[in-house]
Amino acid sequence: MRQNPQTAGRLRPIDLARRHGLSTQAVRNYEAAGILPAAGRTAHGYRTYAPLHAHALAAFLALVPGHGHGTATSIMRAVNRDDPEEAFRIVDESHAELLEDRRTLRAVERALRDLGPGAAPAPDDASSPGGMFVGPLAGKLGIRPATLRKWERAGLVSPRRDPRTGYRVYDDIDVRDAGLAHQLRRGGYRLDQIAPLIAQVRAAGGLEPLAAALRDWHARLAARGRAMLAGAAELDAYLRHAHDGH
Repeated sequence: MRQNPQTAGRLRPIDLARRHGLSTQAVRNYEAAGILPAAGRTAHGYRTYAPLHAHALAAFLALVPGHGHGTATSIMRAVNRDDPEEAFRIVDESHAELLEDRRTLRAVERALRDLGPGAAPAPDDASSPGGMFVGPLAGKLGIRPATLRKWERAGLVSPRRDPRTGYRVYDDIDVRDAGLAHQLRRGGYRLDQIAPLIAQVRAAGGLEPLAAALRDWHARLAARGRAMLAGAAELDAYLRHAHDGH
């Protein structure tokens, strides 16, 4: 007859904590948050844990690097209330977010290629000599002129003024910066996140400063994907261990 993993091999809170460099209070907090199953109690009211709790803690800590603390918590709570389908749905959503991040990165890289040397816009009848007016540029990007004016207030573009008409005129660098801002906005970046990147591009006189940022972005996405695999392995071990005790 199988031993129940909920009761077999009693462990103290300190036993779980030491394995992962945690405090006993952290272990108690994880239990209170539903990340760990409820602990057993001795006759004197002391908490006792079992191998099942050790598997739960290992699964949670492995899930955090790939999915984040909040999502990992939601996954463990679903498993511990015996709702694995909900746990799988949360995992799937997190993988979908990673895929969308990869798509955004590719879109930004495409935008940078398009905005590179020799990618200046073709002359436009509605352009001022050496630049474009706000209407044609907004039309080229598929946005409203008011959006370009908002980006100007945020420091993303710095058009000059036509001395005769007072109209805004966007030169080739402004057009490049507006195109980059447009792609980053589509990727979910906030204006306050975009402004420092564009400032770096301007200061260097080109797009080269973003190369290091893109390499780091690739590395972070790869690390997150690898962490998700490690988290899945530990989660599967926990699910199998819990199932064996039923």
